[in-house]
Amino acid sequence: MKVSLFATCLIDLFETEAGKATVELLEKLGCEVEFPEKQVCCGQPAYNSGYVKEAKKAMKNMINAFESAEYVVSPSGSCTAMFKEYPNHFIGEGEWEVKSKALAYKTYELTDFIVNVLKVEDVGASFNGKVTYHTSCHMSRLLGVKDTSFRLLKHVKGLEFEPLPNAHDCCGFGGTFAVKMERISEQMVDEKIRHIEETGADYLIGADCGCLMNIGGRINRGGKPIKVLHIAEVLNHR
Repeated sequence: MKVSLFATCLIDLFETEAGKATVELLEKLGCEVEFPEKQVCCGQPAYNSGYVKEAKKAMKNMINAFESAEYVVSPSGSCTAMFKEYPNHFIGEGEWEVKSKALAYKTYELTDFIVNVLKVEDVGASFNGKVTYHTSCHMSRLLGVKDTSFRLLKHVKGLEFEPLPNAHDCCGFGGTFAVKMERISEQMVDEKIRHIEETGADYLIGADCGCLMNIGGRINRGGKPIKVLHIAEVLNHR
């Protein structure tokens, strides 16, 4: 099975280990992974700020970049949700409407792809440590992908899982929200970290690098010993 990796800006610039782990994990599961070099930003920052016209330029580039892909897989629920949003903005625009629908249809978040397309729940991973899991808003609320991460983590040997209190509360990132509403965002992430500490976990796991960057940055600035990892890094661990 051929898979085109939609790496996302945050992984490309900040979380490269999560990107490497995604590729290695998919290859271990029998996928042939390619990286379309034309891919850049999906347009989400501009779109979320109300600049839809400007965002459509990025959308068209990404539609063309992945046009020949059999499947598009991304280790980000947020950016995957953006691809799913594309068809709403090309209604009545001929080939762009057709192409945007095709891209949305064949795009999957990583854990969703593994569980529901590859039909795998035990990837053969092992990870020694007490972990908890942050459920990202875009992945659960926009994509409707809610249980695949838990189904995969359940089979990781040596992993001790602790449920996160108020798990579905936003971490305060929200893309540009964290910049525009800095003080509110700060209080939200502090609340999230208090709940993480309640679990006694050594590791916080998540599937969206935006959330992990926000939470991890606050954890580091607070000098707390909790480590933050993308779920791909855990699933790829042997």
